[in-house]
Amino acid sequence: MFKGRHFDRSVILLCIRWYLAYNLSLCNLEEMMAERGIAVDHATVHRWAVRYSPELLKRFNARKRAVTARWHIDETYIKVRGRWMYLYRAIDSNGDTVEFWFSERRDLIAAKRFLRKALKRHGRPERIVIDGSQTNREAILSCDAENRLQDRSRGSLKPIRIRQSQYLNNRIEQDHRAVKRRVRSMLGFKSADGARVILGGIELVHMLRKQQVKYACSRQPSLAEQFHLLAA
Repeated sequence: MFKGRHFDRSVILLCIRWYLAYNLSLCNLEEMMAERGIAVDHATVHRWAVRYSPELLKRFNARKRAVTARWHIDETYIKVRGRWMYLYRAIDSNGDTVEFWFSERRDLIAAKRFLRKALKRHGRPERIVIDGSQTNREAILSCDAENRLQDRSRGSLKPIRIRQSQYLNNRIEQDHRAVKRRVRSMLGFKSADGARVILGGIELVHMLRKQQVKYACSRQPSLAEQFHLLAA
């Protein structure tokens, strides 16, 4: 994974983890590494985050714990080059992250792509809670119908129950804060592709903090130890 890199993997993982987990700028990380006698440019740290975040997220998903059958779905705003884009997110009844999807648009197509991704990876939930968005409701009904038509089992699948209320989705709105807090200190993204990758890394750290990974050992590793286990 780190073959051919000029810096040791412990330095690379440290910079990536600090950048994704804490409210630090790339220049802050450059200064902090310099204090430790390591000369690394802030642009290099950004390249590391872009290069390794998707790989770490892929390894995380292979070990991710199962989620419950009751989901909360909502989207939040992310600014990219002065333009608002959207991060679709879902959590379960325990507050664990189910799935996320970054989209340049907020429409039925984006909502259906997000739901198809969640259903493919985690299976069918019993119930989904949404706010007053009619688009999300239509997306759930459409994806639910597609999923039941594609089902090859002999038993008939029950429709996904939808609970729609402006006041029932506070759980996921509170969960948005952890992601938005880190994004706010980055002062916006320069491109949609860069935003998609970095947001995936931020969501990865958020899920690691929620202890959503299965490990062979009984003790729950720290955030730093989890990073090293994923990169092993």
